[in-house]
Amino acid sequence: MFDYLIVGAGYAGSVLAERLARQAGKKILIVDKRPHIAGNAYDHYNEDGILVHKYGPHIFHTNSQNIFEYLSQFTKWRQYQHRVLASVDGQLVPIPINLNTVNQLYGLNLTSFELNDWFASVAEKRERIRTSEDVVVSKVGRELYEKFFRGYTCKQWGLDPSELDAAVTARVPTRTNRDDRYFTDSYQAMPLHGFTRMFENILDHPNISVLLNTDYREVKSFIPYREMIYSGPVDEFFDLRFGKLPYRSLEFKHETHDVPVYQSAPVINYPNDYLYTRITEFKYLTGQENRKSSIVYEFPQAEGDPYYPVPRPENAELYKQYQALAEQTEGVHFVGRLATYRYYNMDQVVGQALTLFRKLTDNN
Repeated sequence: MFDYLIVGAGYAGSVLAERLARQAGKKILIVDKRPHIAGNAYDHYNEDGILVHKYGPHIFHTNSQNIFEYLSQFTKWRQYQHRVLASVDGQLVPIPINLNTVNQLYGLNLTSFELNDWFASVAEKRERIRTSEDVVVSKVGRELYEKFFRGYTCKQWGLDPSELDAAVTARVPTRTNRDDRYFTDSYQAMPLHGFTRMFENILDHPNISVLLNTDYREVKSFIPYREMIYSGPVDEFFDLRFGKLPYRSLEFKHETHDVPVYQSAPVINYPNDYLYTRITEFKYLTGQENRKSSIVYEFPQAEGDPYYPVPRPENAELYKQYQALAEQTEGVHFVGRLATYRYYNMDQVVGQALTLFRKLTDNN
């Protein structure tokens, strides 16, 4: 008899499996329909010995000392500060937009103080910030919005920013200094030997059994367990009772090139050209040395594995119906991105899982 059947071996499921097994002495069966653990963070060595992220770049960053210390039990770290360039008007310029971006793009020589005034001079006043377009044009004006955000957002979401919730572009800051780091979190690092190795360490406990290539619905009727922790799509759990929750998906095109360095930054965004949104070069992320280099193109699409919940008011209302059902479902705990229809960073999923662990063990 298992104490918990955990559906999904990504961050939410794996962290809960580890805590419940190690701290609470519970017997765990964790199942995943994919042939590997680690969810979308899964990485592996390709045929040229280069560590690549199968589902696009995953960069760990957090402001939580608690979450960083928790994961540090299972991996050593390589310090890494992520930087991104955007291909705009035939130039590669830093994103998030900062002092260097504006000076380079417009041939100016502004200071930080002057840039504040410059932004104010081009910004469009908005009485209410409702959409992603409102967020950007009210900060940096129409022209920078068109150059950096509109095309990228249309590709990524299949919708104009004026049709999307403000939260989408609010995630990307604007800076008046020269800080060209993509993130400013206190802790920024990559697992020294990769994410998959870290997950292997997380799940390495005698009380944890792992079953891959397995749909939980095919085994739950004959495997005895007391409670379920579910990190899959919440609408699928309830057989799409209220309809399908909309997601955007991605297609990844991996390539290896016979050059030690392929591009001038870890990630280059293409907001206005091509069908893909960005190209990532993995060796920047991992610090590996190899005479070849591997890259991945990301092509957003409507169909495929669910990656990004589409942030629109009607979708939030649809999720609320599923959320109410989930709260009424005894013996099942819903956790993670897909089960709560939220776009979480990796550290946020870990935090959510640790919170659920405390709740489960406080009640016992």
